Amino acid sequence: MKAPTLALLFSLLFSITLSTTTFSMSVAAPAQQHPDRRPASQIQRAHSKGGQWYFAASGHAVYCYGPVMTLPQANGDLQKVATFCRDGRAVVPLKD
Repeated sequence: MKAPTLALLFSLLFSITLSTTTFSMSVAAPAQQHPDRRPASQIQRAHSKGGQWYFAASGHAVYCYGPVMTLPQANGDLQKVATFCRDGRAVVPLKD
């Protein structure tokens, strides 16, 4: 009679421990963390650091970091170009 009582006691103790552990894990779950959000003004400043928007000869706006240069064309005319642009191009012809 002593062995079944001990077995019952151990199974009861195990179930209490298991339910307590499960409950504590569900209560102590970490809160969801949201990504670091910055105000729009800070985002705009980060994008505009060191560069400037230009109007390309193709009709699109381009964001370039380098200086604007004047390069000679094959026919002898001069063409203004923006250098080191965000889209990966080294030189973008500009609309005059």
